[in-house]
Amino acid sequence: MKVKQQPDDFQVEEIPSIAPSEGPYALYRLEKRGWSTPDALAAVRRRWRVEPRRISYGGMKDRHASTIQYLSIFHGPRRNLKHHEIDVRYLGQVAEPYASRHIEANRFRLTLRDIQPTARADIEARLRQIEREGVPNYFDDQRFGSVAGEGSEFVARLLVRGRFEEALRLALTASYEHDRAASKKEKQLLTAHWGDWARLKDELPRGQAHSPIDHLRVHPTDFRGAVARLSPESRGLYLSAYQSHLWNRILARWLTARLRPEQMRPVRLRLGVVPFYRDILPETLNEWATLQLPLPSARMKLEETDPRAELVRAVLAEEGLEARQVQIKGIREMFFSRGERPVLCLPRELKYEAAPDDKHRGRDKWTLSFVLPRGSYATLVVKAIDDEKNPR
Repeated sequence: MKVKQQPDDFQVEEIPSIAPSEGPYALYRLEKRGWSTPDALAAVRRRWRVEPRRISYGGMKDRHASTIQYLSIFHGPRRNLKHHEIDVRYLGQVAEPYASRHIEANRFRLTLRDIQPTARADIEARLRQIEREGVPNYFDDQRFGSVAGEGSEFVARLLVRGRFEEALRLALTASYEHDRAASKKEKQLLTAHWGDWARLKDELPRGQAHSPIDHLRVHPTDFRGAVARLSPESRGLYLSAYQSHLWNRILARWLTARLRPEQMRPVRLRLGVVPFYRDILPETLNEWATLQLPLPSARMKLEETDPRAELVRAVLAEEGLEARQVQIKGIREMFFSRGERPVLCLPRELKYEAAPDDKHRGRDKWTLSFVLPRGSYATLVVKAIDDEKNPR
């Protein structure tokens, strides 16, 4: 089974709950192909010379996809913008900045290719099961793609431990499979001359590393201050990636304690194998559908009598941490989100059909369309269907 062979094979559109009216924030529709959300926003900022703090958006959308999302700019220009595969359309004014709470849901249309025609019955059975039971609401691989370094080290894990130079070096030099040529060259330069801040300041182009290195040129040992000068988008990605990894482990532990062996199906994510479920009783499913697990942070508030507290403590203990330590000391702008996330991801309006694959002779392609709550990953639905890459 092949996914995302071309951008239009993976389409996602935010369904916003906000409509233009009046206010100081300009609202825009952003359509893009082949761009990550941070890169697209950076391009918009450069073209319109907008400070990062004036831009607000709701969610991250995949680079390898055709996506539609929304953003707002405080006192933003009332015009459109086209830049390569980025199309920004001005929609009107709103009273508050666009944020994740304004995303009602996301609508997906996926094309899965290169599938054996003999697999139709099995795939249909799995899709019917997904329609009934949903899938576990893990954070999927996109959450970690460019922010977990080699050996699955996390920038934020190093920051929590106060290892600011290591964290900065990982953030600025770790290779990423989709790095462009300019990014590879910049990382090679940083690796070769780490510590020679004056030289790096002169030779580095404007980008992610420029402001931190400029700070180190004047304050050569203040790595905490240099980390604080990473872009807001990058800082947010580093924190959310580590927190999401911890949450995934909490959910995996929670499911493992509740599933019988015959109900458990191992599924491979980028950072490890996790349990999926099957054949859950309707009354159990109804109970799980209302349950949420907390995002671990020092700001998390759980009563000692809360049965989830021990679950969180156990996962953090594996990291050598207590909840009060899940914070970045000394950088006020960097903090872990406080909140909870549903245990289940329940697709709505699920439709599917199989047809001959126009790109792979003698094989099938499957077209799926469905709506997911914000923050849930369509790729988990694909992994629940595809047995080829999962451990037996």
